[in-house]
Amino acid sequence: MHRLLIYNTTILTEDESTQTYKVIPKGYLFLEDNYISQIGEGAAPSLLSEKATNVNGENLLIMPGLVNTHGHSAMSLLRSYADDLPLMKWLQEKIWPVEARLSEEEVYWGTLLSIVEMIRSGTTTFTDLYFFMEEAAKAVEESGIRAVLSEGLLGILESSDKALEYTKNLHENWHGAANGRISIILGPHALFTCPPDFMEQVLGISRERNMPIQIHLSETKEEFENAKKSNGKSPTRILADLGILDQSVIAAHCVHINEEDMDIIAEKNVGVAHNPGSNLKLGSGIAPVVDMLKKGIKVGIGTDGASSNNNLDMFEEMRLAALIPKGFYQDPTLIPAPKALEMATFLGAKVLSLDKVGKIKEGYHADLIGVNLDSPRMRPSHNLISSVVYSATGADVELVTVNGRLLMEKGKLLTLDEERITARSEELAKKLVGQA
Repeated sequence: MHRLLIYNTTILTEDESTQTYKVIPKGYLFLEDNYISQIGEGAAPSLLSEKATNVNGENLLIMPGLVNTHGHSAMSLLRSYADDLPLMKWLQEKIWPVEARLSEEEVYWGTLLSIVEMIRSGTTTFTDLYFFMEEAAKAVEESGIRAVLSEGLLGILESSDKALEYTKNLHENWHGAANGRISIILGPHALFTCPPDFMEQVLGISRERNMPIQIHLSETKEEFENAKKSNGKSPTRILADLGILDQSVIAAHCVHINEEDMDIIAEKNVGVAHNPGSNLKLGSGIAPVVDMLKKGIKVGIGTDGASSNNNLDMFEEMRLAALIPKGFYQDPTLIPAPKALEMATFLGAKVLSLDKVGKIKEGYHADLIGVNLDSPRMRPSHNLISSVVYSATGADVELVTVNGRLLMEKGKLLTLDEERITARSEELAKKLVGQA
């Protein structure tokens, strides 16, 4: 049993009577095993101090850890390798040829590199859709972070059956591992790489094992139009007719969707992973997030991979998610700061089908971060929630816990050797792209 007391601190929690955020200007949190056991105002009872490891949270804002709903972690090795290209050219001419040379070692170290960046910038849960996911699971287990992992499935490859078997074994060996921090789900890449007969196999496994599915959906205009030309249906309608959307589904991007698509997504309770930075950089467009939220669709926020972003700072993505609709629709009232924060935390957890994650609330997993209130970006602060969304960056995060375990304190990583990880990742990245 591990216990942690964070005292003398500012806390961003929930006002249960109004279902909105509230700030406790000076209080304490008692973390017991994996959960938040007590939240209080004023000084912590001395009894709690005697039972726990004590952390002085002076000048920190304790808030929920950020939830990254879509990414490809080991692509950190390809950061800045293929920029300023449209998606399909980026994939076909640059990314896929390099990925064909990927090995287990590269995925392991690339994932660790991304985890270092994510912990440092306040992400406590991330989603991964990539290759050699057993190596990613090892990295997650060692680091202490929470993750939802899926082996990337490409139904157009001859090895697709082996990838399905790999996924089954991954689920058997790793689902619920690392004290419940690891979840294993299915990861068909997209409809244009996974034909209907292959998607039917994915659906069968999902039903048999009660495994959620994550998939890239309507990321580009080309994807949407090609589906309409070939099938007379949108990608969303195709997935619905196949029965895929009757399962728990994470749909990444959803940039080019129409009214009917949004109605289907709402009806089927599909979770959407909104990736504003990646969509802008690849020129894919702007997802109709405002309309989705109006229809009651669960929308979380993701970074996508570091090769199409090129960083994993969820504070930056949260700000983009709030600002883009304001400018696009010329309406500054759209996506207010509290909604953007909810999308980056609690709603993101809901998109990933994670229970009791994303809030500073008694009984919830003790996944929290401490933002430095003495940062010049946070001073003065007339509204802390606005400061978090519009002013803070990942560089302002000084403390991180997941399941009540300290992963970073006073800006120092406690579970990972950052210098070793960055050095090895640099070596592997140069070999991978043929520069060494």
